[in-house]
Amino acid sequence: MQITIVLIPILLAIAAVGCNNQTGGEDAIAPSDHPSLQPGITERLTQVPPDSQAWPMFRFDLQHSGESKTKGLPNRPKLRWRFDTGGVVESSPAVVAGVLYEGTFNNSLLALESSTGKFLWQFPVAGLLRASPAVINGIVFFGADDNRFYAVDAVTGEGLWSFLLGPGGEQSSPAVTGDMVYFGAFDRNVYALDIGTGREVWQFTTGAGILSSPAVDDNAVFIGSLDGNLYALNQETGEQLWRFTTGAPVFSSPAVHKGSVYFGSDDGFVYAVDAQNGEERWRFQTRAEVFSSPALAQETLYIGSNDGFVYALDVITGSIVWKTDVGGPVLSSPVVVADLLYVGSSDNNLYAITLSSGQVRWSFSVGGRVWTSPAVVDGVVYFGSHDGHIYAIEESSSK
Repeated sequence: MQITIVLIPILLAIAAVGCNNQTGGEDAIAPSDHPSLQPGITERLTQVPPDSQAWPMFRFDLQHSGESKTKGLPNRPKLRWRFDTGGVVESSPAVVAGVLYEGTFNNSLLALESSTGKFLWQFPVAGLLRASPAVINGIVFFGADDNRFYAVDAVTGEGLWSFLLGPGGEQSSPAVTGDMVYFGAFDRNVYALDIGTGREVWQFTTGAGILSSPAVDDNAVFIGSLDGNLYALNQETGEQLWRFTTGAPVFSSPAVHKGSVYFGSDDGFVYAVDAQNGEERWRFQTRAEVFSSPALAQETLYIGSNDGFVYALDVITGSIVWKTDVGGPVLSSPVVVADLLYVGSSDNNLYAITLSSGQVRWSFSVGGRVWTSPAVVDGVVYFGSHDGHIYAIEESSSK
């Protein structure tokens, strides 16, 4: 199974967004002209650790652990609400301060009340939104297939700034820390932008487009490329620290844990490499491409494969702990809360799997493939589907 990247240029009148014909420039919502971007915005956006009542970014945190200490959903679920976006949903949700943020194929970033699914606002762009937003201290950061990266006020939906990329769009979910936001783009570049102005601090060019999302740890940015490499870059300068070459494109986003970097590749392997020098520690072979990104908890790595299985691997040795058949290719990235793993499948289900045994605790069926990575906040699981809906499910009163 291969993913086909389809870029659909659609001309829209974009609220508060202008045009710039030069690649690599901040523009449109001019930082110097916007009242929210006067001196002090950088202080406003200083990174704070995610808490258990929020899911602020793809994979939950900068290291991409995929694990939160929030309350999970251990028993049979029921629908809390469902919102029809009018298009496919591949972006994974962020949930912060009672608001869910989600990118959609109807060319908009949506903000919904997380408790009810009530529509709050949308920010229209000129392309599909495949990547997941990051929400840090009142600002939503995200990219789109219109070759732009955006910063938007999380409360009002007002545009703050946008940055023009090269051709091919942006499908890499951003990481925000300190005064910088990091992401990759299909123009082959990894970018670091100033979060207060949208101005480029550095860029690093790989050999192909980038769909992987960066993990950040110990002054390094780790990201995969379709050129088959995993890169480690200096967080401040963008200088290459090392690269590790696999046998095929790297769609998977890396996770960092106790000095090792873990990720999957289109060659069917899951890899563990040393975070300091990129030396291989182990590899584990699945039976198909690995687009899913790993979750790490209890010294175990959890990841899906296009062979239709979710795998639990020992983080030290790479040996298999268990594998579970979920009925279809797994492009969703699993998340861990308490003793359960939550993951979507191409068989139109979201699964809850017991961490210790790999036994399916429950599944929730929807009308299309589930490629998004779920977000779990205070006993509610949020996810999107190819059926065009965003779902919120909670524990049923009958167990």
